[in-house]
Amino acid sequence: MTAAISLEELVGWNEESAAFWKQHFEANPAQLELPCDIGGAVTVQEFVRHIWAVELRWSQRIALVAVTANADFPTGPLAALYDLHEQAMTICRRLINEPEQDWSRIVRIEVDWLAPHLRQGSCRKLMAHGLLHSQRHWAQMATLLRNAGHPTSFRGDLLFSSALQ
Repeated sequence: MTAAISLEELVGWNEESAAFWKQHFEANPAQLELPCDIGGAVTVQEFVRHIWAVELRWSQRIALVAVTANADFPTGPLAALYDLHEQAMTICRRLINEPEQDWSRIVRIEVDWLAPHLRQGSCRKLMAHGLLHSQRHWAQMATLLRNAGHPTSFRGDLLFSSALQ
């Protein structure tokens, strides 16, 4: 057994977290309208959109398919936003299961907000970035909701994930 954490395990952890938040917001839909100032969002729903849209965009970059424009992502409802996550995880799992996938292949990223020297990375690095980006933001979400008087039972630490032993 290798000591490394695999991309497949990170995908599993990511899926657990996304499923938690989908279920949480289905049970507490009013929380989606709470104010939020993270990730360029104004509401929690916009923040959820940001998280799942970014997953899809990074997976599209790695897969060398057209990257969805931000304006083309749905703004809601929650089910439509969760579909972005599912699309992203389908792409990620397909890439992981492709024997010919070259994880060291460098992908050029055409985005203005990144410094020029950061506009490229290996497929492995970009996938890990996309998955860890989500985990970081879910932790912020839990803090935001707790501070707004809506504590959750989110246990997002890797320690609690059943995706790896």
